[in-house]
Amino acid sequence: MEYKQVIAVRADLKMTRGKTCAQVAHAALGSAEKAMEYNKDWYRAWKSEGQKKVVVKVSGERELYILYEMAKGARLPCFIVNDAGLTELPPDTTTVLGIGPAPERDVDKITGDLKLLG
Repeated sequence: MEYKQVIAVRADLKMTRGKTCAQVAHAALGSAEKAMEYNKDWYRAWKSEGQKKVVVKVSGERELYILYEMAKGARLPCFIVNDAGLTELPPDTTTVLGIGPAPERDVDKITGDLKLLG
């Protein structure tokens, strides 16, 4: 596979499994929509390869925004999720970041050292 999407989740929030899944889904969709705007060829290739996704963890909000700025600087599609605050978290809590779909080698330069979400 040459294309992938990475979703980075804030581990410090200690969200329930269901909340985490919902936030990851928001990031996956939002980031994929950005890819359709930025580079349709990347999006189409990713779709044809099976839509590879990897979910990783970050220590907190600061690390999430560092990755976000790195992704933007690398001109990769990315999307930050801020929770609406209807269930577990206060309104506008930044929860996850989606990066890609984009070429795997480019995404790995930013997220390759992160641990998988357990």
